[in-house]
Amino acid sequence: MSSLSERPVDAVVGLALPHESAALHVTGRALYTDDLHPRTKDVLHAWPVQAPHAHARVTGLRVRPAYAVPGVVRVLTADDVPGTNDAGIKHDEPLFPSEVCFHGHAVCWVLGESLEAARRGALAVEVDYEPLPSTITLAEAIAAESFQGAQPTVQRGDPQAALERSAHVFHGEIDMAGQEHFYLETHAALATVEDDGRIFVQSSTQHPTETQEIVAHVLGLSSNQVTVQCLRMGGGFGGKEMQPHGYAAVAALGATLTGRPVRLRLNRTQDLTMSGKRHGFHAQWRVGFDDEGHLLALEATVTSDGGWSLDLSEPVLARALCHVDNNYWIPDIRVTGRVARTHKTSQTAFRGFGGPQGMLVIEDILGRCAPLLGIEPHELRRRNFYEDGQSTPYGQVITQAERVERAWEQVAVEGELERRRAEIAEFNAGHEHVKRGLAVTPVKFGISFNLTAFNQAGALVHVYKDGSVLVNHGGTEMGQGLHTKMLQVAATTLGVPLAVVRLAPTRTDKVPNTSATAASSGADLNGGAVKDACEQIRGRLAEVAADRLGVPASDVLFVDGVVSGGATDETLSWAELVREAYFARTQLFAAGYYRTEGLHWDSTVMRGSPFKYFAHGVAATEVEVDGFTGAHRTRRVDIVHDVGDSLSPLVDVGQIEGGFVQGAGWLTLEDLRWDTSEGEHRGRLATASASTYKLPSVADMPEVLNVALLARAHEEGAVYGSKAVGEPPLMLAFSVREALRQACAAFGPEGTSVDLASPATPEAVFWALQEARAGHDHEVEAGAGPTPPEADPAAPTRHPESESALQQLSEA
Repeated sequence: MSSLSERPVDAVVGLALPHESAALHVTGRALYTDDLHPRTKDVLHAWPVQAPHAHARVTGLRVRPAYAVPGVVRVLTADDVPGTNDAGIKHDEPLFPSEVCFHGHAVCWVLGESLEAARRGALAVEVDYEPLPSTITLAEAIAAESFQGAQPTVQRGDPQAALERSAHVFHGEIDMAGQEHFYLETHAALATVEDDGRIFVQSSTQHPTETQEIVAHVLGLSSNQVTVQCLRMGGGFGGKEMQPHGYAAVAALGATLTGRPVRLRLNRTQDLTMSGKRHGFHAQWRVGFDDEGHLLALEATVTSDGGWSLDLSEPVLARALCHVDNNYWIPDIRVTGRVARTHKTSQTAFRGFGGPQGMLVIEDILGRCAPLLGIEPHELRRRNFYEDGQSTPYGQVITQAERVERAWEQVAVEGELERRRAEIAEFNAGHEHVKRGLAVTPVKFGISFNLTAFNQAGALVHVYKDGSVLVNHGGTEMGQGLHTKMLQVAATTLGVPLAVVRLAPTRTDKVPNTSATAASSGADLNGGAVKDACEQIRGRLAEVAADRLGVPASDVLFVDGVVSGGATDETLSWAELVREAYFARTQLFAAGYYRTEGLHWDSTVMRGSPFKYFAHGVAATEVEVDGFTGAHRTRRVDIVHDVGDSLSPLVDVGQIEGGFVQGAGWLTLEDLRWDTSEGEHRGRLATASASTYKLPSVADMPEVLNVALLARAHEEGAVYGSKAVGEPPLMLAFSVREALRQACAAFGPEGTSVDLASPATPEAVFWALQEARAGHDHEVEAGAGPTPPEADPAAPTRHPESESALQQLSEA
């Protein structure tokens, strides 16, 4: 066992502890970025001037009328930027645009003595626009061939030849919606200028280093002149990985020009209309099976809706392509991806980072094809599971296939799936207008950043003379419990009680060059760095203790604040040893560093081993559907999830529950709508508030929710044998959608294949069950057949293959 993964006896890691800020959260004492401005003197408030067009050229900008509004201090425009007028890493996101590219795009910003003064000043700014043609929907972009960025392909074997020899070939397509992050805390920044001109930015950001770089870039400064701090976030989910940078830059520019602190905090409507979302995807596919239902070949083209600029769309697409297989062996495969450019907000990272969209492709295929193959959906899935020694389409070898097998079996046994399937069949036979469905789906999700260079982290650990410990690391806390885990890692490594250790806010002047807290890698990377720093300190202290106790340094033990040696009964308290070490002039602080080993990836050919390991899980969900309305409720969910040897079980179970519910929201409730008319509001986000955008609530929680952590799941080569838990649980929610599909199929004759929209809102479920009642199938068993033509994305029907089915039947 490696020193990184080996866990000592009586470790603090592994204890089910509450979130380190839980008491602060529930009492309202936890400070967030926007809580700081009342504590800051002479703060100015920022308000955007938003464009009322999806696409237009700015032909005139008159800011003088704003200065006539009492309380307006400054209007920020492109002319004020001393550095580069761009807030993106791809240099395609002008901070102050001359061409607006989505409805609500900020043209300039007004600073006022109060938020109301800034708002009124923004209304007074006069802007002339020349409207330009706009592309709003993904279908419009595909038809217009409006694409941006790279168009990668993942391929293995010869899928065309494999399809020709397949006994059963089906083709189809799927549209899957985006998703609004809807974090509780909207985007916020507070910028001040220090006495020597240094910029200090408090930002609600998942990526302080990149926020620092963009602020410096805009101001024409070097990075050492800008410090970014993140106290904590009220949620991020990926929405604060890239998109806080521009808001922080606006605040920093305002502070630089006025010499006063500037606060920028978006209200909910602004946040919804100005910030990016999960990428919507369209996929067109062709799949082949043998007579036993084994997958033989898959050809697919997946297109993501990138919005107006690239942001993180390319790596999101790459991860989607790397997850189309989910947990299934597909011998011959070719999946091509592309990013559409539309006149909407620039879509960005969201929990799963393209993985959910890629995995939904294969899960939708299996759900639709199972009835046509005459195989139960759960059996079709199980029959195609990976085995150890097989490799993914991009070349990474599978080594933990048995974990999915064990999780699957545990869910089946503890969830009593066979008994419940029989009960559901009996219930459905006796109820004409209400049907139930039960589905079980697996998850295999790769853990590491797509870009190998991001898989590194740093930490700075201080031990003070009184024995107290302060930990700085590069990860940010957004409610996911990262700080809790880092406290447990530090306490375990140093062998001290948890109460001795405290976490400092994340700052770029303490730990530089950090990666975003994203890709589910926060605990792996920062935990490795914290452990490294603590081991350096413990090693130095062991030498001091060895002299005092008269034993070799290798025999010194640190357990719960007591220091002892194997050959003597004498002990020291942690505090005594630290004080003695100080007087012996022993260094009591250390910078830790960790980088993930064993990764290699060539993005030009989409080959390699980009992931340290895979996180696994299995979920079974039972739903009930009302045949009159399509309304549905989740009756029971059983989950077994692989988190390795958990660092903090209570935190991990909370992440699994939260991820599952968020995934269920994406797949069944959350329906982003833009105005696609040709009127003056074209491109406007119609779901721009909590009253029009449906989020999961307590009422949408499963009536029974059982979550278990997979036992005997030690992860060699990861900090204390743990595994990531942030993103993988979201994909457990596929079981909800598949259960809805089966409930809808129960309204039709046996063997009905249901094409279910995503999100499967009550309306979508109603239309799906209506088609099932009518006996419509939306899959074609076409033998080898010719490759279907590229679907017309502008056509009114979402199911062009059904027309082929009708034609085939008429010819027969």
